[in-house]
Amino acid sequence: MQHRIIGNTMPVLEIGLDNGEKVFAESGELAWLSSTVQMQTSTSAGGQASGFFATLGRVISGGSLFMTEYTTEGGPGTVTFATKMPGQIQRLDVSPEMTYMVHRHGFMCAVNGVQLEVGFQRKFGAGVFGGEGFTMQKISGQGIAFVELYGEVITYDLAAGETMRCLPGFCGMFEQTVTMSVTTVPGLANKLFGGDGIFLLALTGPGKIWLQSMTLPNLAHAISPYLPDEK
Repeated sequence: MQHRIIGNTMPVLEIGLDNGEKVFAESGELAWLSSTVQMQTSTSAGGQASGFFATLGRVISGGSLFMTEYTTEGGPGTVTFATKMPGQIQRLDVSPEMTYMVHRHGFMCAVNGVQLEVGFQRKFGAGVFGGEGFTMQKISGQGIAFVELYGEVITYDLAAGETMRCLPGFCGMFEQTVTMSVTTVPGLANKLFGGDGIFLLALTGPGKIWLQSMTLPNLAHAISPYLPDEK
C-alpha cells in the first residue's frame, strides 16, 4: 500500500492499493476511487468487532455503525478520502505497544488489523459544559491508520509527570502512555464568567500529544451570525 497526502488547507488522502490489498473507513469518508476498487459495507468491515456492545461502543465514540472495506480486483487502484474541516491528516503506525486516543471524529481509514473502539467517555454534563465533551476513539491493533485533526496542529512531548491542560475540543490525539483526567477551571469567577467552559482535560506524560487549534463549537459560533434566520 502506498499513500500521499495532497493539499494543505483541506487535504485529501490518496491511497494506492495493489491487487488484493484492502483498506477500510467509516461510512461517509469516501471522496473518489478508481474502477478497479470494489466496496463492501457491513458492521464488521475491516475485521472490526461486530457484536452489539462493540458496535455500540464504536458509535458512542463518534464512529459510524457501518464500515466500508475497499479492495482492488483485476489490478492496482486508488481510493481517496477528503477531510471534513480545514486541518491536517496524520499517519499512525499502530502496534500492540503503541495505541492512540483520538478525538471522536478523528478516525479516517486504516488497513485490516487496526481496531476502532470507544476509548474514554465522561458524562455528567460534559457535553454541555466542556464543548465537545469527553468521548474519544481508541485506535489499536496492528497496522497503518490515518486520522484527521482540525486547524493547525501543535505537538508536545511530555516528560514523565509533566501535565498540559486544555479545553476538551482542543485535544486532538495522544499516545497510550499519556494519562488523561478531567479537572475544572480554577476559581469561582473563572467558572462563572470566564466564558471558556468549566472542565479541562489534564494530559500527563510521558508521551506525545497533538493539540488542534480549531473546534467544531468554535467554528459553529463564528459562522452562526451569517446563517439565514429560519422563520
